[in-house]
Amino acid sequence: MKNLGSSTLPGILVALILYLTLKNHTNELGLALWLIAVSASKLFDVYDAKRIIRRGIHLDQTAALKIRLMLLHAMDGAIWGSLAWLSLSTSTNAGSVLILAVLAGIAANSMSILSPVLPVFVVFVVCELGSIVYAVISLNDPAYWAIGIAVALYVVTLMGQAYNSSRTVRNSIQLRFDNLDLIQQLSAASEKAAKALAAAERTNAEKSQFLAATSHDLRQPIHAQGLFLEVLQTTNLSQHQRELVNSISSATNATTEMLHTLLDYSRIEAGVVEPQARAFRLQTLLSKIENELAPQANTKGLLYRSPETHAVVHSDPALIELILRNLVSNAIRYTHHGGVLILCRKHQSRLSLEVWDSGIGIASSQFENIFSEFQQLGNSERDRQKGLGLGLAIVRKMVDLLGLELQLASRPGRGSVFKLSLPLTQLAVLDDDINPAPLRAPQLHARVLVVDDDAIVRQAMAQLLEEWGCHCDLAESQEESLVLARHHPPDLIISDYRLRDHCKGTDVIQAIRSVCKTEIPAILVTGDTAPIRLREAAATGLPLMHKPVSPLLLYKELSLLLPTSQE
Repeated sequence: MKNLGSSTLPGILVALILYLTLKNHTNELGLALWLIAVSASKLFDVYDAKRIIRRGIHLDQTAALKIRLMLLHAMDGAIWGSLAWLSLSTSTNAGSVLILAVLAGIAANSMSILSPVLPVFVVFVVCELGSIVYAVISLNDPAYWAIGIAVALYVVTLMGQAYNSSRTVRNSIQLRFDNLDLIQQLSAASEKAAKALAAAERTNAEKSQFLAATSHDLRQPIHAQGLFLEVLQTTNLSQHQRELVNSISSATNATTEMLHTLLDYSRIEAGVVEPQARAFRLQTLLSKIENELAPQANTKGLLYRSPETHAVVHSDPALIELILRNLVSNAIRYTHHGGVLILCRKHQSRLSLEVWDSGIGIASSQFENIFSEFQQLGNSERDRQKGLGLGLAIVRKMVDLLGLELQLASRPGRGSVFKLSLPLTQLAVLDDDINPAPLRAPQLHARVLVVDDDAIVRQAMAQLLEEWGCHCDLAESQEESLVLARHHPPDLIISDYRLRDHCKGTDVIQAIRSVCKTEIPAILVTGDTAPIRLREAAATGLPLMHKPVSPLLLYKELSLLLPTSQE
């Protein structure tokens, strides 16, 4: 019914052309009435269809509606077919051919519109082409009889095509109804899945908040513990006491390493890691990794080999160090016999940095799984000495961030090799030291204002800073820090990022600077690993250090911010 309008204007125009072409003094009145009848029939069909569609069609109305359409289109077909009665006997041969061709075309066009309801098309084409056949035969001219037979055959052909079209439409509709139950089931399943997803997202958000809060709370005492240990190591200790302190430091370092792994992952997830590519000598990084991790291999009785290289590569040295450190740590962790080998192979304009081991190996079916978060092979008992299962997840994200390629080859029981492709460069190396160790002397003589809502952290920070020759003022809130700053303007501020009563360290630093009317150097310290907090802290532009803070890195930052305070 919606398609009836598409043939209205063309049908009326065709009827008008036929009237203008075929009229003569004997049939002009009849053709004029015929033109009016065709136009009225077309317009009424369209009007009636739109009215019914607006009203809506219900299931109990379909039988009556089918009969209504059959009657209307029987009348429409008879009106079109009457053209043969009016004009064939008075037309030229060319006119007769035109009449038959147009009426045949009208029948063919109606098939595409009416065949979905087959009885409607049948009555239309029978009334239209049946009138033509009868008119041709009634002329009693053998020349027209052949035309009548051809038209009859044409009617049969159209009926066959209409039947196929009707069956296709019916099958399509039937398939649609057959799928209704399935669609309803899928909708129900989708709704259930959406609810489950929403519940999972809420649970995941709650878990993330819990982990962030737990991580923050865990970092506070570990941060203080590390500072106290640094102070303790500078005192006079007996050999036995020093061994105990070293053991405590080792346990603290293991915990710190796991917390920093979580921090690395959180920073990646927060999107605050931005590559800073430059040219650097790879050997500097390899030497640093060897100094730090080779002792772990020696403790396990493993060979650690890292032949020297003179290659200069172009990438972010800090991120490459993070990738290599995780790969080498994993190699040592999962190798029990043999050793670990780090190789550098040049291939035209690139260098392949390779970490080989003779460890437990990885089945090819697990190649993708090992790069997932919290996935560990051979650690079903969750041995804390084997880390958190985030190392390779961090490696994959760093490799993607740098736009590099990482290849893996492994055989269970025989070992593994990870190959990282790096771009070589001929650029000059401006700074050959990736992460220079901070100086331990001279002492720093400066007044430092420490703002932290944890008393033990304030105490630990004060003792460490005093060992470095600083005078410390301690505050636990913005109000207290402002009072201290008014009486003794600080040379530097060290503030925790998240304080009590939803106060931020950035607000405290800004308030102190306003009171002192100068841009006092400041350091933010945070134990928060929530991605949104990391983004907020990184956006401040202030030096940001994460708890537990390494005393050596803290000293380095202080020496950079207080160059004139050294003696």
